[in-house]
Amino acid sequence: MSFGHRLRKLRNEKKLKQEDLAKIINISKSSVGMYERNEREPSFEVIKRISDYFNVSIDYLINGENSNDDSLFFFDMNGLTEQEIEDIKEHIEYVKWKSQQKEK
Repeated sequence: MSFGHRLRKLRNEKKLKQEDLAKIINISKSSVGMYERNEREPSFEVIKRISDYFNVSIDYLINGENSNDDSLFFFDMNGLTEQEIEDIKEHIEYVKWKSQQKEK
């Protein structure tokens, strides 16, 4: 399942119209439609807003999987807040996703 399919599924589960979701995450209705049809790639900031609104991980949106909290075992996270750690994980997932998009 693609990012667009997962986005449509999440939106439909909340019984939202594309226009409703667009207003919530502050983008145009046409952008939501293009994301759902996989005609356009959202920015990291948009992916983050979608992730926050639906309370799902960026990893789920991009790969259809839940992130593995042990995946940053190589990184010294001492002194970082939980939010900072989550931000780092989300950025890594975004970079991985962008890399996959270039390969297509």
